[in-house]
Amino acid sequence: MVLDPHRWLELRRFRSLYESGAMSMREIAKETGLNRRTVSKYLRDPASVAPPKREVAGQRPRRVVDEVAPLIDAMLRSEILLKGKVIHERLVQDYGVTINYQRVKLYLQEARPRIADELGISPGELAGLHRRFEVVPGAQAQVDWGDEGKILAHVGIPKVYSFHMTLSYSRDPFCCFTTSQDLATFFDCHRAAFAHFGGVPMSIVYDRTKTVVRRHVAPGEAVPLHPEAVAFAGHYDFDIDVLAAYRPQGKSRVERQVGIVRDHVLAGRAFSSIEELDAAFAAWVPLRRAKVHGTHGEVIGQRAVRDHVALRPLPRVPYAVAQRHLRHVGKDCLVAFDANLYSVPARKVRPRQLVEIRATKSQVSLHSTVADAGGQTLLAVHPRAIGRGARIVDETHWDGLPTGAGRSVTTGDALPSARSGQPLGPEAGPLQTLLNRTAAASVEVGRRPLSVYDELTGTRPFIANSPCKEAR
Repeated sequence: MVLDPHRWLELRRFRSLYESGAMSMREIAKETGLNRRTVSKYLRDPASVAPPKREVAGQRPRRVVDEVAPLIDAMLRSEILLKGKVIHERLVQDYGVTINYQRVKLYLQEARPRIADELGISPGELAGLHRRFEVVPGAQAQVDWGDEGKILAHVGIPKVYSFHMTLSYSRDPFCCFTTSQDLATFFDCHRAAFAHFGGVPMSIVYDRTKTVVRRHVAPGEAVPLHPEAVAFAGHYDFDIDVLAAYRPQGKSRVERQVGIVRDHVLAGRAFSSIEELDAAFAAWVPLRRAKVHGTHGEVIGQRAVRDHVALRPLPRVPYAVAQRHLRHVGKDCLVAFDANLYSVPARKVRPRQLVEIRATKSQVSLHSTVADAGGQTLLAVHPRAIGRGARIVDETHWDGLPTGAGRSVTTGDALPSARSGQPLGPEAGPLQTLLNRTAAASVEVGRRPLSVYDELTGTRPFIANSPCKEAR
């Protein structure tokens, strides 16, 4: 029996009387006109602290999220593990829906298991599953780094990294070894990979590495790309595909390749240079291409032929990757970059002027941020310094600055004449004599008693035991 709200409020007034023993349950039932079992149910249950809601049979209250529920269900059917923030963002941006994120989150709690059941996926298995994808030849490659540690520490190289690119259709691998992961090295490895495959894939998958992504953003937000990565991809005509956060399955093919190279090329061997590491991988590639891949069931080399034919051609001119930074010019016409100093022409800059540095692996060029009358911005070009603390200076950049020539010193024994070069005599005047400390110290000074000045001024000298003082 569902109690009417008005009867419930009336019955609630008797709770304290029942709990104190002032009235029995039979008396309360008689007073309210209710059945004793109904009174017992609502007075003994401590959870009955709010009046029951009146519901119409067969009708559920309408929710705001119900208007967009078909859209959310369609998104879940395409990707069952799609995050709630991503769904909310797409509802707002793509469909113009104004809805609170919490409402979407609550709806997903009941919608995701229902959609999973429609797709034949057990709810307990959702966390360990991901959607499988297949690509056509030449459509995609995946890139990743491997940390090979101190494999060359015995020859003075403290750290070695391995760069990997794998074609997604055939799993054809490429690997090279470096001592740095900086921007120039990263895209130099790309050029080597393109030469190895004989072309460029239509898209390349990356994780959120700093050489591709300018900064990290929250899941679901648009990822800002590094300007050099955008320029490089535009020059070689491929698309950049950045993985969503916390989704390493998106480039599992190249991640698997990192472990395979480590086991088959590096394990149990000793190397003495980067070149030996690269040669060992090159010698292993034919063995890898002769294998039958466990997933697509074909010989990797045969499938790689179709992959290579579908790749886009390489451009005639390679792209020169440069690190770009803004730095201030010092008062000594030197610009600091990467713990080294590089000179700029003194006649073209001013102190604290902001200049742009474009650095490749072998060269550093300095540019003005404003073009001159001829439309040129280049100020200087230097070879890139190796190590730290170096000064790369072009002496011609200091033309026009004071050199200190013409400065002289003297012991002060004689005062040279500006015209004749002879010592100055007394007739040269006292001011000229005082210009030299030693000469001034040798001037004869007359000494007279103070009484001479008294006689000249007509004043009477002061006597300590004068009669006037004694009279007092």
